[in-house]
Amino acid sequence: METNIAVFRGKEIRKTIHKNEWWFSVVDVVGVLTDSPDAGAYWRKLKQRLKGEGSEVVTFCHGLKLTAPDGKLRETDCANTEGIFRIIQSIPSPKAEPFKRWLAKVGYERVQASFCARALLYFCAVFVSPVLWSKREDLREDLAA
Repeated sequence: METNIAVFRGKEIRKTIHKNEWWFSVVDVVGVLTDSPDAGAYWRKLKQRLKGEGSEVVTFCHGLKLTAPDGKLRETDCANTEGIFRIIQSIPSPKAEPFKRWLAKVGYERVQASFCARALLYFCAVFVSPVLWSKREDLREDLAA
């Protein structure tokens, strides 16, 4: 799984594509919002509290392998844009609103890229080579996804 970096106010947030959408490192997001010296501990405590309250927020997290600072792939709690928005609600931070706007833009970039790719596929299928299109079921399935 390829790890990409997004930057919010000079701080790196690891992200990766999973299920055709961006998934972000929860620990990185917590670190950006809280300025905690140990964002991992903050997230573990918050996750424990949320589970105790019966919150569904933690069910939106999945352990995905991202590149750690030491260069090795390590399983990290990640959430998609919706999950990160829910987690943000649980963290009191003056950075929450600017981060939400940033996240909406970053999360949208993948959707927009996916839309453009599908539009290009459709254009090629209809205008460039209709004969090829009629024979390529795999391309039609990609467009429908």
